[in-house]
Amino acid sequence: MKASVVLNVAAGLRPSPVRAEAGRIRDLFAALGAVACVSQVRGPEVMEAARAAASSDADVVVMGGGDGTMSAGANALVGTGRLMGVLPLGTLNHFARDLGIPADPDEAVRTIVQGMPREVDVGEANGRVFVNNSSIGLYPLMVSLRDAWMEKRGMHKWTAMGRAAWGTLRRFPVVRVSLRMAEGGLLVRTPMVFIGNNRYETRLFALGRRAALDQGELWVYFARRAGRLPFVRLAARALLGRLDEARDFEGMGLEELRVEDRRRLLHVAFDGEVCHVAPPLHYRIRPRALRVMVPAESVVTGPLS
Repeated sequence: MKASVVLNVAAGLRPSPVRAEAGRIRDLFAALGAVACVSQVRGPEVMEAARAAASSDADVVVMGGGDGTMSAGANALVGTGRLMGVLPLGTLNHFARDLGIPADPDEAVRTIVQGMPREVDVGEANGRVFVNNSSIGLYPLMVSLRDAWMEKRGMHKWTAMGRAAWGTLRRFPVVRVSLRMAEGGLLVRTPMVFIGNNRYETRLFALGRRAALDQGELWVYFARRAGRLPFVRLAARALLGRLDEARDFEGMGLEELRVEDRRRLLHVAFDGEVCHVAPPLHYRIRPRALRVMVPAESVVTGPLS
């Protein structure tokens, strides 16, 4: 096997640990009889590096980093039939977790070399692919504030996120959008609209997880009440695993969604990365459009579906 590995050196809590992984990753592939060409790039360069790797003669394009890095890889590889390998070196690694890919780098490399390919869904909005979710409202603002704190003050990621969460709660923007779907239209006034690639769990200990990544559905969620206090209560119930869909939020599965807004540009988050996008937003699911290496046993037992 020949692997083209793209390492995002800005992934995780600090850049240096990922940068130090390059030589070790080459050795891990070599120990399993594979050849790895490793490129180390920073965040803004990841998408271009992924496209270059996708056009190479490698058997598998390996993305090393967090969920934003995986999203960049998916944008380069979706629909091509090329294989993607996942090295979860980020902070949360939701995509890897939901695929059952080990967090340990040794085992993740073993999965890439000795695992099996699996076809999974991706979401797409206005040409931008996402592997986890996209959102409008509170979360994109919070991420923008977090990044500003990190850049201006050199603040630790989680410290910056805490400051950003407080700042977002104080501002508490409310979005007013029109959701257009096959079943009809819906006018929504809410703190946040969340669009997931397949259904997200809302149970305690499974909050934010997905049991399947190949069901061919987007899931859109939004809070039923727009006020600050109701939203804080909703967040508290979410942390306690006591969310009640009938009371707290609206959730629905669909294949396509059109989001209309009067503003010229929207702050939209795709897998934790914030972009400025001109509405309307046309979301759609792309069933089984991405081939990913996963543990061989998961293909046999089928935990994703």
